[in-house]
Amino acid sequence: MKKFGFVLLIILFTQSFIKCSDDFDDNISYGSVNNFVWKGLNLYYYWLTDSPDLVDDRFESTNDYENFINSFSSPEAIFNHLLVDSSIDRYSVIFSDYTELEQVLSGTQKNNGVDYELRFKEGSTTELFGWVRYILPNSDASTKPINRGDIFYGINGIQLNTSNYRDLLNQDNYTLNLAEFDGGAITPNGNSVSLIKTNYSENPVYTRKVFIEGTKKIGYLMYNGFYSNYEVELNNAFEYFQGQGITHLILDLRYNSGGSVSTATRLASMITGQFNNQIFAKQQWNYKIENLINNPEQLLNRFTNSLGNGNSINHIHLDKIYILTTKRTASASELVINGLKPYINVIQIGDDTAGKNVGSITLYDSPTFRKENVNPNHKYAMQPIVLKIANNNNFSNYTNGLTPNVPQLEDLNNLGTIGEISDPLLNTTINYINLNGRFQQSVPEKIFNHFEDSKSMRLFGDEMYLE
Repeated sequence: MKKFGFVLLIILFTQSFIKCSDDFDDNISYGSVNNFVWKGLNLYYYWLTDSPDLVDDRFESTNDYENFINSFSSPEAIFNHLLVDSSIDRYSVIFSDYTELEQVLSGTQKNNGVDYELRFKEGSTTELFGWVRYILPNSDASTKPINRGDIFYGINGIQLNTSNYRDLLNQDNYTLNLAEFDGGAITPNGNSVSLIKTNYSENPVYTRKVFIEGTKKIGYLMYNGFYSNYEVELNNAFEYFQGQGITHLILDLRYNSGGSVSTATRLASMITGQFNNQIFAKQQWNYKIENLINNPEQLLNRFTNSLGNGNSINHIHLDKIYILTTKRTASASELVINGLKPYINVIQIGDDTAGKNVGSITLYDSPTFRKENVNPNHKYAMQPIVLKIANNNNFSNYTNGLTPNVPQLEDLNNLGTIGEISDPLLNTTINYINLNGRFQQSVPEKIFNHFEDSKSMRLFGDEMYLE
């Protein structure tokens, strides 16, 4: 028997309103933000039934509930308490200022232009080093002597380790202390680069080009984030591929940690075009939301002919695609791979992906959890995990990552240039295309264990979300 609840006047689910009611008058006075946190998670959280203090019969009375939410010193404290174990939910986040969250979702945040990854030094479980994956154009780093493949061991003269890396790298201004690979020994070379972070909007369409190999025209696209406000730029890349008459496409998602589900659906639609209105992905929510859904169509993402702004999508109608991946390929990137597999031949080349098959939405403190009529007394917003996502064959079980058809790790001693044949992973893929599946792989001299990267270090850095 349900002992306690709350009145939810109108709940927004995707683009529709769903009405429900309960037996609790919401007009009582207690910590407004903590109340918002509990109510939002009690309705939307994917692992609702696994969080004991979120179940509907947790409280005997309104007084019990009020005492509970007021026992937490901050919204962050109650939010973190209500989440399930971090081994299950590593992704739900809360922001004290939703302006920051909105900027992150659009690809705008403080950045010095160095996209990097951190790995453990050989034989150590605490000492770290970083390597530069790419440099953002028109950033501070683009004007400095630092390039893809450069290695750094410290910040401001301090060796990076698992205890200090966040404090050191989250500073707005710092100096990278550089090193040589030196057979894997990571030896300081005395060089350094000083960098300054500014607000920066990253265009995720990093580079696109065409390789002509005999009668084959091979398109190449490095795409680094599913940001809906850059869909026009993405669509323009496919217009270019259309004009070039490409016969093959290499989609480089090595450093793409995710973003918008809608943009992922539109990218899959650009790659194809012959499956319009067929099911690309199926959303799986908690029992409360699914019980409220009158129209099952609301749980589906379908291939489409249109961008979010209504413009027509440029399709290239492929029946095969080659996708480059690493352990940092996550969420919406994995959705594209998994969602396309029931329809076309997906050749994955590189490393296992991250294994993030869940997504989130933004919840504001308002009667509908939308930004309209938001509580003016604070700017907190939540981005909790609310759904798991499957393909049209109902497959969603890839928490250990999606396994490549052609395994090949990046070699920190031989990274080459992005978009050039000197890039070993790109070179392997072009050889695979030219030789109809036969290829030669390069093997790294040394293999270092992954730790973090510049995107996963951010709050909400490797998310998949509904807008």
